[in-house]
Amino acid sequence: MAKLSIKDLDLNGKRVFIRVDFNVPLANAGQEITSDKRIRASLPTIQYALEHGAGVILASHLGRPKGKPNAEMSMKPVAAKLAELLGKPVTLAPDCIGPEVEALLPAPGEVLLLENLRFHAEEEANDPAFSEKLAKLCDVYVNDAFGSAHRAHASTVGMIRYCSQAAAGLLMDQELKYLGMATTNPERPCVAILGGAKVSDKIEVIENMAKVVDKVLIGGAMAYTFLKCQGHATGKSLVEDDKLELAARLMAEYPSKLVFPVDHVVASEFKAGAENETVTEIPEGKMALDIGAKTIAEYEAIIGTAKTIIWNGPMGVFEMPPFDKGTVALAIAVANSGAISVVGGGDSEKAIKSAGVTSKISHVSTGGGASLEFLSGIELPGVAALTEK
Repeated sequence: MAKLSIKDLDLNGKRVFIRVDFNVPLANAGQEITSDKRIRASLPTIQYALEHGAGVILASHLGRPKGKPNAEMSMKPVAAKLAELLGKPVTLAPDCIGPEVEALLPAPGEVLLLENLRFHAEEEANDPAFSEKLAKLCDVYVNDAFGSAHRAHASTVGMIRYCSQAAAGLLMDQELKYLGMATTNPERPCVAILGGAKVSDKIEVIENMAKVVDKVLIGGAMAYTFLKCQGHATGKSLVEDDKLELAARLMAEYPSKLVFPVDHVVASEFKAGAENETVTEIPEGKMALDIGAKTIAEYEAIIGTAKTIIWNGPMGVFEMPPFDKGTVALAIAVANSGAISVVGGGDSEKAIKSAGVTSKISHVSTGGGASLEFLSGIELPGVAALTEK
């Protein structure tokens, strides 16, 4: 079912609580933001609310303070950065609930940033009393933090029962549009590219994607659990022996959909610049660290026919040259395919960035764990709680 969007709300003169994802990386004892990407991602929703006459209350977690105030995880540097990006003052509240916060509630056109939600253990516990206190601050609720939508916390689920309307922000809207399109009614042929280290991490994604897509291109270390199951030598490659039975079941269930590497870049040791060779059978004492040229060509050909592409996980140890070639080659193939492309997961995002093709990808998901659960067919609590259209 479609969810209510911020564009469906009358915001004029209202106080709007926007759950954002300002869980930014910090350095220098919490004083310096090393990447403002997540703050920038929320700007369209914040600006939309301000332009439509709302007073904006922003709330996020930051780090893992374990339910206690911690100066190194304060939202103070976030408030400063946000004010700079918005070009207007941002008031930082001393807490996220209570009389002191209520005294600072914004008038139309003003922005109030609450202090770190996780300074209260009740946030992660989804405590009803805490939820009610958060809801007391606003007239309407908007969730723009897709990266936290798989968590049933007070600010993502609990407070919604005390709000008259709960809508998706513009970023959340985009996530639901593209991930929903890719997993429910994709334009065909639809191809999934799944990589990473472990079958166990992606098992639900493989199962769910195999029901929806036309081909699943498997890469990364998890391919070697499948290949061992097929009787291939895997040398020192990472294999989950306890998942061989599971791999066999998946291959039997989807024999024509799952596609595996036919050659491999192998080395004797796991280090940058290690001496390597490309082989079709992995020798004893060697480990596979990337897909080989034949596999790249085969995968590129399949990608070239696709109308929809979903990608989660690298094809090898892409952060360690020369074992990045497979991942980068596929990133370029996806970008040049002309297909609707949805990329999820931090490593995949880094891969398209290193290949210089981010601008050619239809949608890059902001939620690692959340996008993985969505692709697995798991209902996200923070999405389920939003008001139906």
